[in-house]
Amino acid sequence: MLIPAKDSELFDWIAAHLYTAVLSDSCDALGHMQQALGPEIRPVDENLTLVGRAKTVLWSDAYHVPDNPYEGEIRAVDSIRPGDVVMMATGASKRNAPWGELMSTACVKRGGRGAVTDGLIRDVRRIRALGLPVYAAGYKPVDSRGRGLVIAHDMPVEISGVRIEPGDLVVGDLDGVVIVPRAIEREVLEMAYQKTVAENHTREELEQGHLLAEVYAKYGVL
Repeated sequence: MLIPAKDSELFDWIAAHLYTAVLSDSCDALGHMQQALGPEIRPVDENLTLVGRAKTVLWSDAYHVPDNPYEGEIRAVDSIRPGDVVMMATGASKRNAPWGELMSTACVKRGGRGAVTDGLIRDVRRIRALGLPVYAAGYKPVDSRGRGLVIAHDMPVEISGVRIEPGDLVVGDLDGVVIVPRAIEREVLEMAYQKTVAENHTREELEQGHLLAEVYAKYGVL
């Protein structure tokens, strides 16, 4: 199978052929066993698939209102490029809701493909209406003003113990979110596709009534 080289084609190919579980398995096989984000990070819309490149944003809790409380997040959002998935690392803060309808709208209009945070979000109904894939650890109807500040963007961050570099591949579906490091991306994709083909054959033979042991011996996947 020829994997597309251009991101604009690659993202659609991944959404059509792969899924987070097989990508996680392939990362495991290459020795990267901590690439799935935590189970608390769930999709706003379970029917949407997320595929894109990590655009990292680092948040810090705040306990005062500075002169320009939104300066950092405005710069980060205005720098979104086509294909980006905004990865907001908050240290799993429950103080702030750093993502909502207006940031989602800006993301869509700038060609962004979604957002992921280990923190909270708000304006959930409107985000769903936009059709933007967004993942979060919960909902809370509060503003970032006086509660959180963006202190940097486009730098390595950590979410759920997973290191995320700008440009890493981000894939999300109902099972969760997987980060594929760019350095091993092609190898992971090739391995994941081959595993998907083997799983399809395994499923067909199990549906025909074959024993799991004999099917596993033949294809080597579970």
